[in-house]
Amino acid sequence: MTNTSKLAALCGAVGLALFAISGTAAADGYEVAAPAAADEGRKFTYSFNIGGYSDYVFRGISQTDNDPTIQGGIDIGYGIFYAGWWASGVDFEAGNNDAKVEMDWYGGIKPTWGPATFDFGVIYYTYPGEGPITPVDYPQLNYVELKAGVSGTIHEKLALGGYIFWSPDYFAETGSVWTFEGQAGYTFHQIGVFTPTINGVVGYQTGGDSYDLWNGFGEYWYWNAGLALAVDKLIFDFRYWGTDASNAVSDGLTCINDLCDGRFVFSAKVVLP
Repeated sequence: MTNTSKLAALCGAVGLALFAISGTAAADGYEVAAPAAADEGRKFTYSFNIGGYSDYVFRGISQTDNDPTIQGGIDIGYGIFYAGWWASGVDFEAGNNDAKVEMDWYGGIKPTWGPATFDFGVIYYTYPGEGPITPVDYPQLNYVELKAGVSGTIHEKLALGGYIFWSPDYFAETGSVWTFEGQAGYTFHQIGVFTPTINGVVGYQTGGDSYDLWNGFGEYWYWNAGLALAVDKLIFDFRYWGTDASNAVSDGLTCINDLCDGRFVFSAKVVLP
């Protein structure tokens, strides 16, 4: 491989890892946006959702090169068991990859113990049609992540949660990676036609040598805080995301195209039924 090709491969991998560093809508930090619903026992449930987003931000890092996209998914449940599928547009061209869609498949159980709801699940992140734009050696993007967490309503409408995610071989084959998240949300009484919720997330991710090589940093923090306004089946969300990854530098490479910088994100989503 020529020096030019090696540099292209390295820059591409760094860009893609920055795009994907941690998370999807299946684990996007909104589990405690509102108090958990009452346990419905052994009853089949389902829901659909679709929405427009000014940016797809995953654990603090843009997956769409700072551009808008559409996202949607399907969730089903029976008793403590749940499963779902979720998809979003992505733009990895800055990372030398032509993937245009992310599809996530997930499932698990949510047992309860007193006021606490536990969550033990698995998420499979896939990027159909992914491949390098230029003909260079390139790692596999798809990966599996295990999830464990607990959440509950602490006082009236205040909900708290903590989650741990682990992948044995993370995005772009970057090895074992751990992610830790703390979440909080408070839902207010209805104001006019809207039911407002304020919520936020603080997360930390760390990996080994391969993770450090591809991303340009071995660990980083991310956070968000925002306001969601629910009216009937619609949810309007106004949110600020931030990370400390934008300060990372490795061999002269920094977070590509400002993907790690702080940003405001607006979304409008409908959930049925």
